[in-house]
Amino acid sequence: MSRTDVVVTGLGATTPLGGDVTSTWDAMLAGRSGVSALTQEWAGQMPVRIAAQLAVDPAGLLDRVKLRRLDRSEAIALIAAHQAWADAGLADSGLDPERLGVSVGSGIGGAVTLLNQDDILEKSGPRRVSPHTVPMLMPNGPAAWVGLELGAQAGVHAVASACATGAEAIALGLDMIRSGRADVVVAGGTEAVIHPLPMAGFASMRAMSTRNDDPERASRPWDKGRDGFVLGEGAGVVVLERADHAAARGARVYARLAGAGITSDGYDIVQPHPEGAGAIRAIGKAIVDADVDRQDIVHVNAHATSTPVGDMAEVVALHKALGDHPVLTATKSMTGHLLGAAGALESIATILTIRDGVIPPTINLDEPDDGLDLEVVANKARHMDVPAALNNSFGFGGHNVALVFTRV
Repeated sequence: MSRTDVVVTGLGATTPLGGDVTSTWDAMLAGRSGVSALTQEWAGQMPVRIAAQLAVDPAGLLDRVKLRRLDRSEAIALIAAHQAWADAGLADSGLDPERLGVSVGSGIGGAVTLLNQDDILEKSGPRRVSPHTVPMLMPNGPAAWVGLELGAQAGVHAVASACATGAEAIALGLDMIRSGRADVVVAGGTEAVIHPLPMAGFASMRAMSTRNDDPERASRPWDKGRDGFVLGEGAGVVVLERADHAAARGARVYARLAGAGITSDGYDIVQPHPEGAGAIRAIGKAIVDADVDRQDIVHVNAHATSTPVGDMAEVVALHKALGDHPVLTATKSMTGHLLGAAGALESIATILTIRDGVIPPTINLDEPDDGLDLEVVANKARHMDVPAALNNSFGFGGHNVALVFTRV
């Protein structure tokens, strides 16, 4: 039995580099950093005072009444989903809602709503707590809102696998279409937790960069001077579609989502397996699922978050899984780490790399780690023919997701 081909027909994003996919991609190719100093009053007492904040405030893009009912993660998921839906040309397509699915996740969800409403409860009492609090903090809130806005009835799924969430949501969308449960799936991730408590928690783990006086150079994957990731916020959404369904309506196709691999380390709640065992298996599964040879993967958009341990663990895994031929990049050097949205945004970057034949740079790579034995596109974009590429996403808890995209 032949397997159903799945293609990408729409892209949407709102990020620290731009309010949509075009502006974000242009900034990536220019090697621009989205990291800046935090100006909020609470930031002054924090050990980490930098972050990659949204380039465009969602308040100017959504109805004010609706915005009051949404956590920030939900709002930006809706913005990205509407962009992707319009980009796919599905607004007036007459798509059967029972053939439309949603797979959108968040690593942390409505934590900021929870914290803000708790402040209100403590200061003003229970009667002042918003009646929208529970829907705003529900982990399935972003997926539910996207499903409601688009009228999806084939199933709405909310993935939560830490920093692998966005990629795993896309992998689930692939499964939904292959299994015949949907013809179209809107899939991706969202995150918005630039708030003192989550930041203090990450800082206490010594996971974040403390280059407070040099924010644009703080995120530096694989560089000897890296000292942790930079927290970012944003959302990325793709429209996945059965290939013959897309062809029948004359849709523009960006790339083929050829395969996915999902594994778990079974090792530690925060540390990656030191030999990258789970990552190696995920990459291998994705290659088999995509029915390609490992030599076909000429480019990897790496998870590489700018942490001392994680960056090199991934390099070890890539070398063992793919050999020494793929060319790497780490777009987190520009966007910061979008947690649950990272895998979705980096999938978009991978798709556009295939379409345009250009790999965005890893900025701030001034002195590569001695263990970096794979080629990296450093500091300047590189034109290169990329017929097939891999996107890696790994998350706390030992979650590993690898996605293979190919040219159509």
